[in-house]
Amino acid sequence: MTGNGFSNKFERKFGRYAIPNLSLYLVICYAVGYLIYRINPAFLGYLTLDPFEIFTHGQIWRLITWVIIPPDTSNIFFVLITLVFYYSIGTQLERVWGTYRYNVYLFSGMLFTILGSILLFLFCLISGATAIPMGTDTVYILNSGTAVYFGAFSTYYINMSIFLAYAATFPDMQVLLMFIIPIRVKWLGIIYAALLIYSALSGGIVTWVVIGSSLLNFIVFFFTSRNRIHMSPKQMRRRHEFRRQTRSSNHVTKHRCAVCGRTEEDDPTLEFRFCSKCYGNYEYCQYHLYTHVHVKPPHEVK
Repeated sequence: MTGNGFSNKFERKFGRYAIPNLSLYLVICYAVGYLIYRINPAFLGYLTLDPFEIFTHGQIWRLITWVIIPPDTSNIFFVLITLVFYYSIGTQLERVWGTYRYNVYLFSGMLFTILGSILLFLFCLISGATAIPMGTDTVYILNSGTAVYFGAFSTYYINMSIFLAYAATFPDMQVLLMFIIPIRVKWLGIIYAALLIYSALSGGIVTWVVIGSSLLNFIVFFFTSRNRIHMSPKQMRRRHEFRRQTRSSNHVTKHRCAVCGRTEEDDPTLEFRFCSKCYGNYEYCQYHLYTHVHVKPPHEVK
């Protein structure tokens, strides 16, 4: 069975559990995290993804609460712009991919991030790194002198994976860079990807693990879907129109006139009757009940 076959099989089995409008919940989490930051910034330190605190002090809530830490806390204006932007592109991805696939993409990115932090934590233990508590976080110092800070595993790269997926799916969409310069999303995606590669190459093993695990969902997505992910805005509109027409055509009504096709939903005052002279079960509205041509049996048709 191919990868798509497995994916379709899992979607049929677990698709009903997918969370619709997941981007909205993600944005709400960021908003809550930003509110906590404004009230008590130090409290966010108890919410980060820190395996040392999880496994040595039993702070298992960190496996989930790191998701509410917003990627940017510098300025309320930029925070609002970020929330609106990622909600917009996330919603478009969900509409095109479907709720189930978008859920899988986001949750797999979060899962890979958690696994990456745990693997790096185990590496620190095996290599005999020195743990230095710093407030609510712990910094590991490797034998090479490299500092490992688990706060680097953050929602920043989750958002980056959403943007890269959007750039791969809608490469010809335009955004206003700095609200002035129109630029196609694919070029921004290429620039961001180049910056990530440069950061990984120049940052050493710690940066490799952080970036690699956080963006592994995009890497898997890109190499398994690169031949069928591109979609222009016109294609997206055609797809939505097709789905709308399909839903309307599959909608079952109680009555339908065999001549004009009108139903009780088109006009609640219409009356429908079956014709006893027609061969088969044919129903007609009040305007065609006595004016239609009777349907004859096949053996009487000349």
